[in-house]
Amino acid sequence: MPRSIFEADHEDFRQTVRKFVQSHVMPNYARYCEQRLIDRELWLAAGELGLLGLHVPEAYGGSEAGDWRFTAVVLEELSSFSSGLSSSFGIHCDIVAPYLCELTTPEQKQRWLPGFASGELISAIAMTEPSGGSDLANLRTSAMRTDDGWILNGSKTFITNGSRADLVVVAARTGVGRPSQCISLFVVERDTPGLTRGQKLDKVGQEESDTAELFFDDAVVPLDNLIGEPGRGFPHMMERLTQERLNCAVSNLAHAQSVFDQTLAYVKSRKAFGSPIGSFQHNRFTMAEMATSLDVTRSFLHDCVMAHVEGELTNVQAAKAKWWSAQVQNEVLDHCVQLFGGYGYMRETPVARAWLDGRVSKIWAGTNEIMKELVGRDLGL
Repeated sequence: MPRSIFEADHEDFRQTVRKFVQSHVMPNYARYCEQRLIDRELWLAAGELGLLGLHVPEAYGGSEAGDWRFTAVVLEELSSFSSGLSSSFGIHCDIVAPYLCELTTPEQKQRWLPGFASGELISAIAMTEPSGGSDLANLRTSAMRTDDGWILNGSKTFITNGSRADLVVVAARTGVGRPSQCISLFVVERDTPGLTRGQKLDKVGQEESDTAELFFDDAVVPLDNLIGEPGRGFPHMMERLTQERLNCAVSNLAHAQSVFDQTLAYVKSRKAFGSPIGSFQHNRFTMAEMATSLDVTRSFLHDCVMAHVEGELTNVQAAKAKWWSAQVQNEVLDHCVQLFGGYGYMRETPVARAWLDGRVSKIWAGTNEIMKELVGRDLGL
């Protein structure tokens, strides 16, 4: 179907992102997966092309695009090749960015944003804890104020970019009482005393995206590394989860569409019993169902993207987009593995890697069950 939400400038930018993937990512992708880490050189190349600073004001080295559709283009192109690549860069340029651009002082912006936009400073966000999962209201990591700074204690897990991040936005409890009044946000820098990182976690998929545990043992964070309002960290996070979940939804659909396209080409060329396997009625119907699901989902997502561009996307709409796109994505991936047969179960085939990579989309940024809970409550149930 026509992609009417994108204009000429977006499509020109898409060609820049596509060339970046072809020239910088593809030749090195196998190494990224083997080392479970994206080379810093790739971050610098992305920064040079302006892919990392779309939210960053021009005064601090960014492009200040002012139009989230440019971010959607980056997510689509990266996810079409690798959802792990989109995850690592998306966390940095779209999920951490609002915290650093909207909640910081001019001095903090000057200190962090130029390197953030250039790729010299890689970022992560640390919300999830080993015992909490999606329950952000019950964080256990604590921060105690002293004359010299904040003393952080606790741990975070499943942190994308965690093993090599230079800047980590950390949510910690700074008091007692209601979550809306006692959680604050801090930027913890790479060489912070008391910060240690666990080994890169051995995930089922998305091997190129480094994911780690972080430990804070009397970690000393300067007073001026607190961002946003003290005690208002929980509302700050809730306000920005809408964009994070739309980010996931756009990535989910682009990932699924790419695998569908590969599968369509395969079922047209692969023969069994003297005919292309796509000509068998069951397979033809399966492809028809997937094509329809993808198109219907895209229509809703385009409405959500435009609502977000206009500042009107609600948390509930984003929750719907996030869980539904993840569900469709995983159904498509599973069908595509089946249509590839034995080859679909081989790690060296893109469809197998995509199947492994995509499963997490129903878990992160709030599980599908949590998303349905948000929708159900909005219905008055």
